[in-house]
Amino acid sequence: MDRVLAALVQVSERLAVPGPLDEALRVVTDLSLDLFGATHASIRVVDGAALLRSVARSGAGSNDPAQIFKKGEGLIGWAVQHAQPVRVSDSSVDARFARREDRSFEACSVMSVPLVAGERVLGAFSVSSPRRGAFSDQHEQIGVVLAHAVGQALRCAELERLATTDALTRAYNHSYLVPALSNEMNRARRTEGAMSVLLMDLDKFKSVNDEHGHAVGDQVLCRFVDAVRGCVRSMDLIVRRGGEEFELIMPDTGAVEGYRVAERIRERLASSPLVVRDNLVVRQTVSVGLATWDGQESPAALDQRADKAMYEAKRRGRNRIVIAPTPRSKSTAPAADHSEPSPGC
Repeated sequence: MDRVLAALVQVSERLAVPGPLDEALRVVTDLSLDLFGATHASIRVVDGAALLRSVARSGAGSNDPAQIFKKGEGLIGWAVQHAQPVRVSDSSVDARFARREDRSFEACSVMSVPLVAGERVLGAFSVSSPRRGAFSDQHEQIGVVLAHAVGQALRCAELERLATTDALTRAYNHSYLVPALSNEMNRARRTEGAMSVLLMDLDKFKSVNDEHGHAVGDQVLCRFVDAVRGCVRSMDLIVRRGGEEFELIMPDTGAVEGYRVAERIRERLASSPLVVRDNLVVRQTVSVGLATWDGQESPAALDQRADKAMYEAKRRGRNRIVIAPTPRSKSTAPAADHSEPSPGC
């Protein structure tokens, strides 16, 4: 029991620490393997399409592509739909168990507990084992306590996201830019890693509003953010800096990889019109300024270098990327000049 209490205290303390929630949730699933004697542990949240998507996994199969469940599908979906814990000693004889051919690990015993905050079910915490009868009544009680802590952390993260998210595009809003840059700079100092930013501005965006109206312009901004997210990692942060300007913060990314990301985004837009609705597509290009942190400069200085590079891209004809010179350099690297768009990412 002392070990259980120590683990629960550790989980509560980790979830209370400010910082990326995905890292804290991974700590929860890591600890759960030992706490429950499980071989696999996961935390899934319900997205806008009522799908249960994995946000943290540990143990067997955690490096495989994450499986997605619908509400009501499998034991995980059952726990979410009914807002009740479910514990099965032998999944082979339970009709609710989702038998997936692409599952790379055996899940004979399964326990899933809904993540509840107030009256809302936000997702599910689950553990599994290849052994029959691996989880006890006490395990279920511990799972409920653990799920409650995770549910509250998810709710707090959701409230914080609402406060820092642009209501139209669902990118982070401008107030989040400097804190996010500061956090990633601190992380880069600790890990001796790199970080880069892309300052992106939609070319001739005013003409979209003038020709189609502001409602269509708003949808173009939303589709642009969707396109960027399809070209980057989940850990990369996109911020709406203002109007049609967006900044992408890329942890663990140097100048070479940052340029590759910028080129994927530029190519995606140049080659694939943005679908606003069934009968309307809009061709849109983007100018990009790339700046890589020098290890010393402030968030404002890094942002300013990227901004200057982006305006240089505009000056050189738009639909291109300019790499900002480092503070120790006086010359700007040549821009990437693309007159013929390449296939999208």
